[in-house]
Amino acid sequence: MPAARRNSGRVLNREWRVGASHALYHEPGTWYHLLERFPGAFFDRHGYVLFRSEAAFVNCPYLSIGEHVNVRDGIASIPQYTRVK
Repeated sequence: MPAARRNSGRVLNREWRVGASHALYHEPGTWYHLLERFPGAFFDRHGYVLFRSEAAFVNCPYLSIGEHVNVRDGIASIPQYTRVK
C-alpha cells in the first residue's frame, strides 16, 4: 500500500484543523480547481486561505475565477492567508 500523501488539501485540512468542507492543494499556491462546498480552503505548502462562504470566494479580488482559479501572486499574497509552517 502506498504511503499517504501529506501534500493534499484533505490531509492538511485535518492536520491543521482548518474545518473546510472542500480543501484543495497546490504547492506554489497559484492554480486550483473551483471550490464546490463551503467553507472551502486553498492550501499551499506553508498555509491556507479559508473562504467561509461562496460569496467570500467569488468576490475575492485576488482570485481570477474561470474554468479554474488562478492566483497571480499565490495564495500567500491574500491578506486572509494563514501561515502554518
